[in-house]
Amino acid sequence: MKYMLIMRDSDEALAASKEMPFEEILEAMGRYNESLMKAGVMAGGDGLTPPEEGFVVDFSADPPLVTDGPYGETKELFNGFWILEVSSREEAAEWAKRCPLGPGTKLEVRRIAGDEDFPQDNEWVQKEKEWRAQLEEKQAQG
Repeated sequence: MKYMLIMRDSDEALAASKEMPFEEILEAMGRYNESLMKAGVMAGGDGLTPPEEGFVVDFSADPPLVTDGPYGETKELFNGFWILEVSSREEAAEWAKRCPLGPGTKLEVRRIAGDEDFPQDNEWVQKEKEWRAQLEEKQAQG
């Protein structure tokens, strides 16, 4: 099973992180990522740039409206993610609890839907499987 750990920081957590030496943050995250790699559960993950560099596409309008960030309330910002391949929900929770994050930060943990969650006789589900195989091949080629 795959799970996504979604890092959400409050304004206070972001301010507190600016008080820490950046090298300490890199080391703590590096050690966490290394433990995920050594355990063989890390399937992906990345940090994100500040919300000022992002934008939102709102589909309430026609055509959809693009708004530059920061957008909405910034009390909980999506700042990064990990994708873990684990055997259970409980194992995902154990890895999430080990993440070196401080007060004001939360990890939302969500299972990533797998092929088994969709009707196997659907044309688009079959195409999706083909596309995933093509992507894997492309990634393997570098």
